[in-house]
Amino acid sequence: MLTPHTYTQLYRDALLNDVIPFWQTHSIDRQEGGFFTCLDQKGNVYDTDKFIWLQARQVWTFSMLYNRVSDTSPEQSSDWLAIAEHGASFLKKHGRADDGSWYFSLTRDGRPLVQPFNIFSDCFATMAFGQLSVATENDEYAHIAQSTFEQILSRRDNPKGKWNKAIADTRPLKNFALPMILCNLSLEIEHLLDRRLVDQTIDECIHEVMDVFYDPDLGLIRENVTPDGQFSDSYEGRLLNPGHAIEAMWFIMDLATRRNDQALLEKAVRITLATLDYAWDTQYGGLFYFMDSQGHPTQQLEWDQKLWWVHVETLVTVLKGYQKTGNQTCWDWFERLHAYTWQHFPDPAHGEWYGYLNRRGEVLLPLKGGKWKGCFHVPRGLYQCWQTLKSLDLNQSATTDRPEGDLHGYFSSPPTS
Repeated sequence: MLTPHTYTQLYRDALLNDVIPFWQTHSIDRQEGGFFTCLDQKGNVYDTDKFIWLQARQVWTFSMLYNRVSDTSPEQSSDWLAIAEHGASFLKKHGRADDGSWYFSLTRDGRPLVQPFNIFSDCFATMAFGQLSVATENDEYAHIAQSTFEQILSRRDNPKGKWNKAIADTRPLKNFALPMILCNLSLEIEHLLDRRLVDQTIDECIHEVMDVFYDPDLGLIRENVTPDGQFSDSYEGRLLNPGHAIEAMWFIMDLATRRNDQALLEKAVRITLATLDYAWDTQYGGLFYFMDSQGHPTQQLEWDQKLWWVHVETLVTVLKGYQKTGNQTCWDWFERLHAYTWQHFPDPAHGEWYGYLNRRGEVLLPLKGGKWKGCFHVPRGLYQCWQTLKSLDLNQSATTDRPEGDLHGYFSSPPTS
């Protein structure tokens, strides 16, 4: 068993000495601007299209590092800020349509490829420019973040707008992802917003996440519900996305801590543990990607894959649950998840993490970045785990009497099933 102190060093070193250097070395497009995200196992570029989600997420990541980690790595901090501004410049120049909404994808040189149908492009642009405005005190960045956030709120009831292909009146459903992300996004840019708007948005999001999408009979969070919060017996209505539900719970835990709401905090821990019990693959280990609440086959053929973001976000959640409540089951889950995650996802040969494993835990796609995986979940998760573990270490948690373990295997052993 490793102690919190040893875990702290492991997560810190993985972030600063492995994952971030991989993206610094391989992803920066110095000719056309922005970032390459389609990187193979060794970091070679295999496609040059640029996806607004991932461009903005990388701007956020390097801005966040500059804002929060500069005192730990002062020799790197100026590089981090330069990388963030490099990406922001590309986004400012090419990322938005005439109405201010953000495209989904661009060519390498910034010509739009896919219309701005996806509101999460706007969400991550808001995060990026909000965090960068903290780093630079640049009013233009602040305005971009604030105006984009206001546009997101105006689109909440119909996020895809004219790009929505569903027939709205036949089976109207609303999706969990937007209220989930707004829980975090409202805090990301609260320094730019009126306090009443922040509090109102948080109130609405907590209600949506914890009352509307949470099904108390099932004990789990549904991915889609009817407009009045009821169950729809359909593919979409039965869908469970364990990673989404668990990631949302660390957002809720942060909000509960902010409000000193112990009941909300305990409920978030209960939902986390119930989701883990439901979604853990008892045969091969790891968490399923998609599930059906009634045990039927899902329409997602990738339902049984094991994904990087699901596991790293879950590590964050159980650590926060343990830190904030002392629930020993959270720590036990952390150790189980840590063992699985570090055995299967990191690539000791070339750095960074694999994103996609098959059910048995074998590497399914050897890429390090693509259309959906970029410089975000792994570094954010490593940072969050590092900070939470450091807090546990400083607080002399009861777990600190565990014997030291050997870190060597976490970096040198190849992924196994």
